[in-house]
Amino acid sequence: MDDDAARTIRGFEAYGDGDWDEIAREAIGEERIVVNMGPQHPSTHGVLRLMLEIDGETVTEARAGIGYLHTGIEKNMEFRTWTQGPTFCTRMDYVAPFFQEVAFCLATERLLGVTDDVPERASEIRVLMMELNRIASHLICLGTGGNEMGATTVMTVAFTAREEILRLFEAVTGLRMNHAYIRPGGVAQDVPEGFTTQAREALKKVRGYLKDLGDLMLANPIFKSRLTDVGVLNLAGCMALGVTGPVLRSTGLPYDVRKSAPYCGYETYDFDVPVSTNADCYDRVVLRIEECYQSLRLAEQALSRLDASEGDPVIVADKKIAWPAQLAIGSDGQGNSLEHIRKIMGTSMEALIHHFKLVTEGFPVPAGQAWQTVEHPRGELGVHAVSDGGTRPYRAHFRDPSFNNLQATSVMCEGGQVADVVVAVASLDPVLGGVDR
Repeated sequence: MDDDAARTIRGFEAYGDGDWDEIAREAIGEERIVVNMGPQHPSTHGVLRLMLEIDGETVTEARAGIGYLHTGIEKNMEFRTWTQGPTFCTRMDYVAPFFQEVAFCLATERLLGVTDDVPERASEIRVLMMELNRIASHLICLGTGGNEMGATTVMTVAFTAREEILRLFEAVTGLRMNHAYIRPGGVAQDVPEGFTTQAREALKKVRGYLKDLGDLMLANPIFKSRLTDVGVLNLAGCMALGVTGPVLRSTGLPYDVRKSAPYCGYETYDFDVPVSTNADCYDRVVLRIEECYQSLRLAEQALSRLDASEGDPVIVADKKIAWPAQLAIGSDGQGNSLEHIRKIMGTSMEALIHHFKLVTEGFPVPAGQAWQTVEHPRGELGVHAVSDGGTRPYRAHFRDPSFNNLQATSVMCEGGQVADVVVAVASLDPVLGGVDR
């Protein structure tokens, strides 16, 4: 043993008993500070824990701790029928519920072999709901991100615009969020009379609010200096970590599932996939605003198609799959219309038995597995659905984009300032319901 090593050991012995890390720091003279940001911190959206090792104001190491919102949704889906599945998966990413519903139902339809039997009008409604939901989701991202940086007006404008969209959702599904409106084979019910006119009026207001947001944020020198060159994640980093969505497109790669593997007839719609090249937080804000305008284009096309297909069916004709969808608003809330109930009760005993078995037991799905992806507001959402031939999923696993994207937290934050952690996480736009599931 050389003299330096012997002196170091004697120095450690002088400190007596204690935690090795503490003894080493005192002997060597290092100061290592670990700070917990969250899970109660407002900038981590309530349920994300960030463990930051800092040197002064500089982040030297960042780790994300998850699991504080674990709900067991995927496991619960194994104990419910295929039609009840959307009731659970809609609650994963509660900011963008329609995307989980559509992805799961598309996977179920592939297992059933009825993909080509889904009525055009049902696909048009699905596209409309998803694109409206994409705008609402991006507005949450922009609004909360602005509020976390002290721009309260950004949040109030964004949330006011989102209210217009939530009113449309409530008019169609009866709920503002967690809808369970998309069903295997189509949708639960048609849009109400006069809905397309109501939607067009709302979209005009949303377009005005988006312009206000752009004016408030994009040309603001304080906003630009706060976000430019912060939270940079280049194309190689995105590919290595499986990051998708606006974060990936901010590196210049125009990857969008709606273009690369179209579903619900997206290949027949006219829209662009915006990209940028700086790969920083500012570019992601610009992209999300531009994506909202593209979603407005898609929504307007879907509304025109709905006008042309008025009166067409909205669920598959096979009554062994299609749940009764003749809903109406009654004095006790929304449910099956009285005329439909009278028809079921009065037609025949066989019709009543079939209705009862379909609702309580569900329909069997042929054994097999299906993989379906959709373009979620946060990136590529995938569903792996497995059937053993029964009336309930054997397994339903979701590849949630927030979960994959959250891996980039350390790469984006290390070497930067503590204050920039808030900006970087906001630019990822994680929703922890989708992360923990």
